[in-house]
Amino acid sequence: MPPAKKEVRPSSRGGRIRTPAFVKNQRGVKNWKEVSAWLDWRGIEDIECITPDQAGVARGKMMPSKKFTSNTSLALPSAVFMTTISGGYPEDGNGFHYPEDDGDLKLMPDLSTLTVVPWEEDPTAAVICDLVHQDGRSVEFTPRNVLKRVLAAYDKRGLKPVVAPEIEFYLVRKNPDPDYPLTPPVGRSGRPIGGGAGYSIAGVNEFDELIDDIYHFSESQGLEIDTLIHEEGAGQLEINLRHGDPIELADQVFMFKRTIREAALKHEIYATFMAKPIQGQPGSAMHIHQSIIDKKTGRNVFSAEDGSETEAFFHFLGGMQKHVPNALVMFAPYVNSYRRLTQSASAPVNNKWGYD
Repeated sequence: MPPAKKEVRPSSRGGRIRTPAFVKNQRGVKNWKEVSAWLDWRGIEDIECITPDQAGVARGKMMPSKKFTSNTSLALPSAVFMTTISGGYPEDGNGFHYPEDDGDLKLMPDLSTLTVVPWEEDPTAAVICDLVHQDGRSVEFTPRNVLKRVLAAYDKRGLKPVVAPEIEFYLVRKNPDPDYPLTPPVGRSGRPIGGGAGYSIAGVNEFDELIDDIYHFSESQGLEIDTLIHEEGAGQLEINLRHGDPIELADQVFMFKRTIREAALKHEIYATFMAKPIQGQPGSAMHIHQSIIDKKTGRNVFSAEDGSETEAFFHFLGGMQKHVPNALVMFAPYVNSYRRLTQSASAPVNNKWGYD
């Protein structure tokens, strides 16, 4: 077959110019020069400069695309990252203390995360930002910077972690009144969704149009969906993302949760990632498949050549058993989290392990 012709477009001077390959990237560019071309090619008008807080909530600022490319300095008050999931502030004490000032933290865009926001009517893009102090030092407590430090520790040992997340969530009827319990939505059949539909294709088909939007929104952002299933709960779905670099997958989960919520709203229902949103129904979680690669050999350090477990595998499990109890507040930070962590509920209520 003859090689594909490169796309050309008329230039403002009447000639023809080749379209650089990078402007077609669904996700990410290398430098600020590429940013301008990437935005212009899509006619982007607005930019969302966002960063995840400790609860995974997107915090940041919006601005016109021309301002974004004009070396504008962006900042957020540090108090933003001390708010609770409900928007309040914790009491000073019990090991928590507010700083003496509410100094600004600078947003530093990570251009490798630049992507479109497909659900917006006006052409909009989003970019994930890191946080630094005014003197350029990284802000230690932000989730992204914490993960970078963890990966740097692995890198010093010649190791590279690989992860694959499974994200569970519920679709529920719109419910603006917090005094009323959440209820399952009505699917295309016109009947409220019931439970016990684990791995049911008919259960997935109840939300065909919504799932199509999730796929389309994800594809246009470069988010790689692996599989989708209906879980055991009424209106409970699970989506798996393809395995890869932990920072990249953390970014994808952050963007993916926004995507699911927006797709659901388009169909007049809510999506919730609460651990136990509906009493009497199974809880939701995010499972993370983990492996560690030797950077020199490319081998999984958990698996011997014959496929059996290595000593490193058992040490990893031992470390999890030792440290997870103290880290539980990070895995289960809300009152609702503990409504899921009960006996006979397919939830982790001990630190044992086994073969699957």
